Amino acid sequence: MSVALFEPYTLRSLTIPNRVWMAPMCQYSAEVFGPNAGVATDWHFAHYASRATGGTGLILVEATAVAPEGRISPADLGIWNDTQVAALRRIAGFLKDHGTVPGIQIGHAGRKASTNRPWEGRGPVPEDGHGWQPVGPSPVEFADGHPVPTELTAEGIREIVGRFADAARRALEAGFEVVEVHGAHGYLIGEFLSPHSNHRTDEYGGSFENRTRFALDVVDAVRAVWPQELPVFFRISATDWLEDQGWTADETVRFAALLREHGVDLLDVSSGGNGGPARIPVGPGYQVPFAARVKAETGLPVAAVGLITEAAQAEKIVANGEADAVLLGRELLRDASWARRAARELGAETHAPSQYAWAI
Repeated sequence: MSVALFEPYTLRSLTIPNRVWMAPMCQYSAEVFGPNAGVATDWHFAHYASRATGGTGLILVEATAVAPEGRISPADLGIWNDTQVAALRRIAGFLKDHGTVPGIQIGHAGRKASTNRPWEGRGPVPEDGHGWQPVGPSPVEFADGHPVPTELTAEGIREIVGRFADAARRALEAGFEVVEVHGAHGYLIGEFLSPHSNHRTDEYGGSFENRTRFALDVVDAVRAVWPQELPVFFRISATDWLEDQGWTADETVRFAALLREHGVDLLDVSSGGNGGPARIPVGPGYQVPFAARVKAETGLPVAAVGLITEAAQAEKIVANGEADAVLLGRELLRDASWARRAARELGAETHAPSQYAWAI
């Protein structure tokens, strides 16, 4: 019997061995100070290597900042210099050597930058405590107690677009085969998309066309430096969960069609994260319908994410055509070999290193 979850999947010339993928999840464990700021550590190597040896088909390395001020926290990974590339190359090489496709998410935190690590309270880090002044599309703070971001000028926007292109070029040098543009969870690109956080009156604000301009500029810049034979992903919050105040599912479908025209190969469909009085009906697979709608209405390949925890649940999502793959987050933090366990439960197989295969 064929098991859809463990069928290979091809995008452009890249074949991913199965549909169990690891979502980007910040580890907040990079070097913080000096010339090694943003550099991956032994923690990152061990973390990602263990998920690769556990049979995961694609690993998207966590949100990696395109600029120092684009980090969510001072302990975030960066990809704005060549020292950072060297450490990431070691990770990408190991993943590829052990049967997992190496991918990386590149992003800019915008007004949500310069915050503490989650286990330290998530509040803003002051400038005198190794923090910095965040930027955004408009001078609108993320939440009470957070600083009002500096509004980006048109020149500043163009500079950040160039930073994304530079980051993609470095990601390729590091050996990654998938690059994902982070446009979700209320970070900078998502801030521009949503009228909740974008109050601009110039060419980057107001209408749908204007609010999506920055995102499409970034995609075009990344696609221009990324090889045609390799895929580009885009992560989106399908809705801000803010009713009439924010980005909506209807806009996501409309935008997905544009992303496809601009060379995006797959939409990674999440939701929320942009602040405000959001009411989110969290439950098993609660974001899957958004992914399914994008796929059905635009034909753009999609990956579903959000409380996907069981093998049978994941198999149903892929087999029913609701998504082309599932992205696991916290479940892969709890179980590095989730893919292998799921394969066993479903009567399928996934790759294993020779050092483990004799026992399996």
